[in-house]
Amino acid sequence: MTTAATRSERQISPIFLGLVAIMAVSGWAVWTDFSTSTGFAVFLFVVSGWVVSLCLHEYAHARTALHGGDISIGAKGYLTLNPLKYTHALLSIVLPVIFVILGGIGLPGGAVFIERGRIRGRWKHSLISAAGPLTNVLFAIALLLPFTLDLVDYRDPAQTPFASALAFLAMLQVTAAILNLLPVPGLDGYGVIEPWLSYRTRRQLEPFGQFGLLAVFGVLWIPEVNSAFFGFIDSVTAAFGIPDGLSGLGYAFFQFWKGDPFSQ
Repeated sequence: MTTAATRSERQISPIFLGLVAIMAVSGWAVWTDFSTSTGFAVFLFVVSGWVVSLCLHEYAHARTALHGGDISIGAKGYLTLNPLKYTHALLSIVLPVIFVILGGIGLPGGAVFIERGRIRGRWKHSLISAAGPLTNVLFAIALLLPFTLDLVDYRDPAQTPFASALAFLAMLQVTAAILNLLPVPGLDGYGVIEPWLSYRTRRQLEPFGQFGLLAVFGVLWIPEVNSAFFGFIDSVTAAFGIPDGLSGLGYAFFQFWKGDPFSQ
């Protein structure tokens, strides 16, 4: 059995390339202060960067599933990185962006449909589920390294908007990785342990899968939980050199409809 995909099935979507271009141009506009509205440029940079990360998250699931034995992945278009090819566009793109806008929380949802019956071995199933969050971890590290290596000077007023936007996007990746690894039905963390549970336990938990994502988001609205969670996130990002409050400033820039945070 071959696990190869045809060239057309692996060709990167123009939509994904367009998202990367928007991320690059808007990031440059923030960096150089070229935009007439810094907040709107930050919004474009963060949203496009966030959607790019969602595409990579789902691509990692799909690519791992392909090598695990699900040869139907290529024909479904998942390897093209086209977000419109995902099974649940609402869960995979729209809701995560809404979560960012409403609460500054990075939480990707399930998107690709994997034919699990084609895959043999519990380890393969677990790896397929883990591949998405691990992609968020790598994306987060790539965004955090400029701070660790002092490539971005957040103390320089000219660089503060870009540094804060980068810090906010990095924070979203960290939250996405941590939250999505929770062993809650419907999230990838549960998918990692599910193959190792008894058949009876899996059947009992199966009905809760469609509510897991919203349940986690709802719990995070509890002030005490929210404070403790983001306190932990801040400690993680601080270990890479991001000072307390910088990602919050990035979120303030991101909400451009509220005005320039420097003028408030």
